[in-house]
Amino acid sequence: MAGLPPLIVVFAVLSAVELIGVVAGKHSVEWVAKPFLAPLLAAHLWRLTGTRHAYVLAGLVLAAAGDVALLIPGTPAFGIGLAFFLGAQLCWITAFLRAGALAHLRTRRVVCAAYLAVWAAAVAALAPTLGPALGAAVAVYALALLTMALTARVLGPKALWGGLVFVASDSLIGLGAAGLGFPGRSVLCMATYIAALVLLVAAFTSHPEHAATA
Repeated sequence: MAGLPPLIVVFAVLSAVELIGVVAGKHSVEWVAKPFLAPLLAAHLWRLTGTRHAYVLAGLVLAAAGDVALLIPGTPAFGIGLAFFLGAQLCWITAFLRAGALAHLRTRRVVCAAYLAVWAAAVAALAPTLGPALGAAVAVYALALLTMALTARVLGPKALWGGLVFVASDSLIGLGAAGLGFPGRSVLCMATYIAALVLLVAAFTSHPEHAATA
């Protein structure tokens, strides 16, 4: 890890600790690592760009709060975590819109329609097993998540893949909430979440031309 910024080195170490905790089923280990992942990336972004990406920073703070909530067992904590992540997605959508996502998407109506179709199919598939209240909450969150992934395309491949990987990660959470888990789901969910955060932050640090607007 020679040559990497210290904050990224710490992030990489804690990411490894978090994944080990998930693999081993050690919830106490996750408490040591998971709450600090998004804040470390926020600190790294702030160190490089200051407050020019305020909405991205706010989204990372909300994601950290969501991570803490999701470490607590039970449906109420899951709902609180979902609310925090909804706020994070709205912050990131705002950042991408300020970077020009709306103009970017006006000529990509087929792509927009495809994302909307994915949302409708996912909601229809999960709704029967989630129940009315949780199903409605997940539907709202899923719409925000896919909108984030769609608007992220404006910043190029890193953001595009960051959005798509985030969708994959949260889809795995949705499957778990619906009782449709499979071996290795938790590890894959965490690994893709970490990758998504890294890609999204990297998209903003590698596009200085958007520093003043995003």
